[in-house]
Amino acid sequence: MLVEFDQLPEESRLWIYQSNRSFSDDEIKQISEKLDKFIHDWTAHGKDLLASYKVVYKRFIVIALNQNLNMATGCSIDASVHFIQQLEKEYQVDLMDKMNVSYKQGEYIAYKSLKDFKKMAKDKAVSRNTIVFNNLVNNIAEFNENWEVPAHESWHSRFLK
Repeated sequence: MLVEFDQLPEESRLWIYQSNRSFSDDEIKQISEKLDKFIHDWTAHGKDLLASYKVVYKRFIVIALNQNLNMATGCSIDASVHFIQQLEKEYQVDLMDKMNVSYKQGEYIAYKSLKDFKKMAKDKAVSRNTIVFNNLVNNIAEFNENWEVPAHESWHSRFLK
């Protein structure tokens, strides 16, 4: 069952899918329509899942699930992964590769392979204060507090000297 993102409790489980490119306004509208339908119909063993989503910075698809009502199951998680894979094919983007890093360069969101990010850190092209996106957050509370953070406050810090 689709609800407003802000109506979900802070302990709601979260999945973040970062795109290797920005979506156009038209693509965001289309993707939002597809997400509306998917989440409206999303179930676990025939029980409705209370969930929502948002598209952030035209690049991140954030799906949240209130597990206080019904928990995600292997089948429901598989369904969401399959849905994201369909978006990848349709829009020719990479949403599932966790070995890439997104970070802010002013108002611009940059996207690099982990290998390139490590090299940039070594070359001091990014600093400990570079704002990175920690896509490993697990719930809405962590998303609100620890998703956009200086690199030294994230797992990215291991690459900074």
